[in-house]
Amino acid sequence: MKEFAIIGSEARSTTEAFGKALLELADNHPEVCALSADLAGSVKVTIMQKKYPERVFDVGIAEQNMMSMAAGLALGGLVPFAATFSVFASLRDLDQIHTDICYQNANVKMLGSHGGTSFSQAGSTHHALEDIAALRGMANLTIICPADYIETQLATKAVYEKYGPMYIRINRGTDYDVYNTYDYGFEIGKAVRMNEGTDFTVIACGSTVYQALIAAQSLKEKGISLRVVNMHTIKPIDKDEIIKAMKETGGIITAEDHNVIGALGSAVAEVIAENGGVKHFKRLGVPDEFSIIGARKDILAHYEIDAAGIEKNVLALLGK
Repeated sequence: MKEFAIIGSEARSTTEAFGKALLELADNHPEVCALSADLAGSVKVTIMQKKYPERVFDVGIAEQNMMSMAAGLALGGLVPFAATFSVFASLRDLDQIHTDICYQNANVKMLGSHGGTSFSQAGSTHHALEDIAALRGMANLTIICPADYIETQLATKAVYEKYGPMYIRINRGTDYDVYNTYDYGFEIGKAVRMNEGTDFTVIACGSTVYQALIAAQSLKEKGISLRVVNMHTIKPIDKDEIIKAMKETGGIITAEDHNVIGALGSAVAEVIAENGGVKHFKRLGVPDEFSIIGARKDILAHYEIDAAGIEKNVLALLGK
């Protein structure tokens, strides 16, 4: 692995990372404000609220109103961060995101927490398996899915610096660290190659980056060199890194905690199809179904987006 990459020395809360980064932004930029929909504690907007209560607005259980309010604040010159669970930040708010935010190119920063199946036992009403797919077709919108605590903080600060609508998707609970430094070169739209594998590539985002790194370590012991690419920005996708994986390794698997339709796997498949194809390609994620309910580790294992599942699929495609 590269010098900046580690495997899970510590598991930390990405919502906590967002909350602390938001406070830093608020300390330095008086135009930063925040909104939540009766979930300020869950999304850690309370970290900013304690110091700047007049700049944090809780709209109640009214996510659609929250997005429209955020658009108005942005068009008035502020930089609003609107935060709620991913499933509500996307599916419930599509019209407001489309017309009030993206159509206006309003400078709204949206935070979706509890992404994918990370709310585990809360079930399908609170699993966000369609959020990226629903939002990826929105013009002007950037979509980021950070891998860990450090990357969440960097992404939060980066979206402030870039004008326009942004959607950051993070998880409930904790994610294992995959970085040991803030100085690895995070850049919106630029994937991070975590190692220099040559036999096969896994392109992952969010919590599956850690799982892919564990799989790479296990496969190395079997004599297989697995490249892991952290595709933290789903839109715009890093086409160059995908094309390099096509040319330099024997195949590509995508791994995501999302429905396999419409998100990371689809975005990568589009690049592959437009650039000559690749011998082996497979999308790992939740198939075209509503997800099962259970402990997070069991859900990831069921859909083969844990380390063991990723390793199994790499070996199968390589004919091992």
